[in-house]
Amino acid sequence: MHTSESVPTAPPQKSGLLYWAQRAVEECDNASRNFAADPVHDLRVAIRRCRSMADGFLSVDPDPAWKQMKRMGKPLFAALGELRDVQVMMEWIDKLSHPENPARPILLLELQVRENALKAAAQEALASFDRKHWLSLNAKLAERAEKITLDGTIFQVLALERWNDARVLHRQALRNRSATAYHQLRIGIKRLRYTVENFLPTLHEKWSKDVRDLQDALGEVHDFDVLWALLQSHRELTPQVRVEWHAILQAERKKRLALYRERMVGPRSLWHVWRAALPSGEALERASIEKLRTWASFLDPQFEHATRVASLAVRLFDGLTEHKVLQEDRKQRSILEAAALMHEVGCSKQENGHKKRAFRMLRKLSPPPGWSVQDMVAVAIIARYHRGAVAPVTHAMFTGIPAKSRTQLLRLAGILRLANALDYAMHAQDGLSLLTSGNGTMTIAVDNLRPRIGPEGERLARAKYLLEASSGLTIRLESKARLAASHVSKIN
Repeated sequence: MHTSESVPTAPPQKSGLLYWAQRAVEECDNASRNFAADPVHDLRVAIRRCRSMADGFLSVDPDPAWKQMKRMGKPLFAALGELRDVQVMMEWIDKLSHPENPARPILLLELQVRENALKAAAQEALASFDRKHWLSLNAKLAERAEKITLDGTIFQVLALERWNDARVLHRQALRNRSATAYHQLRIGIKRLRYTVENFLPTLHEKWSKDVRDLQDALGEVHDFDVLWALLQSHRELTPQVRVEWHAILQAERKKRLALYRERMVGPRSLWHVWRAALPSGEALERASIEKLRTWASFLDPQFEHATRVASLAVRLFDGLTEHKVLQEDRKQRSILEAAALMHEVGCSKQENGHKKRAFRMLRKLSPPPGWSVQDMVAVAIIARYHRGAVAPVTHAMFTGIPAKSRTQLLRLAGILRLANALDYAMHAQDGLSLLTSGNGTMTIAVDNLRPRIGPEGERLARAKYLLEASSGLTIRLESKARLAASHVSKIN
């Protein structure tokens, strides 16, 4: 009898949100038996992976389910964290002390009492953890996560943000050398590690050992600091015993800090290696725009419209720059593009008042790397006035903005509102050209421009007014068929 060979199946991929959510449920069973150190650690790792992925996706996907998942895992994660801390202290006492050390049984006994109480608390937290809802919620979120490509520019920007945060903490720790500063540095490097580990697998292959070693070294420094605080507060220990333990802990602490400084200080520091692998210059600008684009795409129910408007807006900006109406400015171009991509995010809930809602949302949005809070304020103002009445420059939202910058903002808002109106008036997106005459007139020649009679004509007339008033131009909108091709300068 003929038997067909079985086709080997690929091993399951040990990554992704759903994998770690399922792993957390499996580890719940392992940990619940006796809450031993290793199962407790493994369960914390699985929950932390899910929560750290939520942090990453929240930067581009504002769906409230991400926060719901984080809140759901927090009580169990926290309860296990306190238990894990005590277990780690017991491990260090066992490693660093001789069996005949008089402090050893005293410290272990106290920690064992704490451990038993914390195991009971962890058991209660585990009983309250709704595993079915956890899996259902993460299955939904995993579908949303698939919309964003791993190893892409969006997560490179996120890694750069984590790099910037950790770098600041590095400088603070080297400056004041306090236990708190080193602990915060450890957290910063840990967040960078999780970002790379979860979202940038290519970089993770190169960085994983170094980042893990550094996190472990700083984590052990923190362990020694916590253990020393325990020794200092324990009434049964003699001053001589405390002196002996302090010497042991300081020696171990110095070893870990020496390892950190060896790899992270000086011209060959890993800080420079890591930064070189992340986007900079024009690539960073495009990556930051892509991150903002993705965030808007999750909120705007008609994002295709925003994409077309952004394309038209930057083409108008480039044409006005070419004709010397505007000065060439890459940052202003990016601000305009960002405002165009995000101008309808306020429609995510309801239509009424969406412009004001978008303004508030954009004001709260964290600036991507290379952008300032003032840049995001400019984006918010431009998006706010993509149509409708424009507030006077004396309005409170312009407070602190120099007069020259206010005029610039109104010009960019004028470009956006004209691009927005043109998107409704054009049959196609491939034909837009500008030409100037010597009397301050700018003609915008448009392929397939609909007849300018009725509501659409009125909309275009209103839309161009702000750009005319802020730039001192008279703008004519014409169909290309009516203009001689020799007078037209094509916008790429």
